[in-house]
Amino acid sequence: MKIRSLFYHIKDGFKNIYRNRMFSLASIATITACIFLFGILYSIVVNFQYMIKKAENEVCVTVFFDEGLSQTEINKLGDTISKRVEVSNVHFTSAEEAWNNFRSEYFKDYPELAEGFKDDNPLANSASFEVYLNDASMQSTLVTYLENLDGIRQVNRSEITASSLSSAAKLVGYVAAAIIIILLAVSIFLITNTIVIGITVRKDEISIMKFIGATDAFVNAPFFVEGITIGLIGSIIPLAVLGYMYQGIVGYVLNKFSVLSNILVFMPVQDVFRVLIPISIALGIGIGAIGSSFAVHKHANV
Repeated sequence: MKIRSLFYHIKDGFKNIYRNRMFSLASIATITACIFLFGILYSIVVNFQYMIKKAENEVCVTVFFDEGLSQTEINKLGDTISKRVEVSNVHFTSAEEAWNNFRSEYFKDYPELAEGFKDDNPLANSASFEVYLNDASMQSTLVTYLENLDGIRQVNRSEITASSLSSAAKLVGYVAAAIIIILLAVSIFLITNTIVIGITVRKDEISIMKFIGATDAFVNAPFFVEGITIGLIGSIIPLAVLGYMYQGIVGYVLNKFSVLSNILVFMPVQDVFRVLIPISIALGIGIGAIGSSFAVHKHANV
């Protein structure tokens, strides 16, 4: 395509937007609303999954050893367990550390009661490994392996917590996908109608252009420019609003609910928008292009 023709199509596309400015504004508003909702939904989903991942990293399996197992044998067990694909980290807690933790938690207000155990550790056989998982859904596989490993007498797990986290993550993902599909369908439908109105208004002009030899590509190009421009504008506006809102809402929630700071762990704004910006712009341009394509293929053959 010649540069001159390209500028002509761009100019003509903007003319179409201006001619049908009320319908164009309605389409821009609709795309803005849809991408705004998509952005909110995306931010909620990624933050929810981020919190779940953080929580999954806190889910662990506690492994207790057979009595009389030497420290060397315990270390070998730790090396074997840490090589499993399900495992992200293995932390060893000695019997002395287990007693110190227990004493500081349950006897912190009455330290004199713990003095009776000064020379006799009641948790002498409580040395353990805390085995943290890469994915909470892999807990059952890991537990089965550990229960059949020599040198291990007991494995404590939190099956309900692990399965609940995995199920919650999947449910949020499915709901988000369904809503996003509906929003995209509505946006494409509305932008298609906007382009159709432009084609209808210029029906006689298109007939004359084709009569004197204009190709379909030449006639249709301004409508694609119109659709893509509407989609692009409709994607940029909500991104600016979402960026401002995200930082404000996260700051407010963290200040208002500071006691839940260990649970409410939000993704940094730059990490969220590093993905959200290109996806939203691509969606806006894609919606405009698809809507234009539907419109010109069905109504531009005049």
